[in-house]
Amino acid sequence: MQTTQLARGPVNGADELSIELIEPPDLPPVIRLRWPDNATVVQPARFKAVAAEIMRLLASAVTVYNQHKARRL
Repeated sequence: MQTTQLARGPVNGADELSIELIEPPDLPPVIRLRWPDNATVVQPARFKAVAAEIMRLLASAVTVYNQHKARRL
């Protein structure tokens, strides 16, 4: 099984979001979003910044995924 990291980064201090492309040999590929084991707690004043960081990581993952697909064509 091939795993490609599409994006990874902090979302609120020590909490980290990891986005991976999983390509099993005999099944269709899937995207795995790996969140922290515990809930991510955010002060209301920091919510906007944390949400923006999560969106940045997701956008980065989409870009890397599209590049990965283009190389395979």
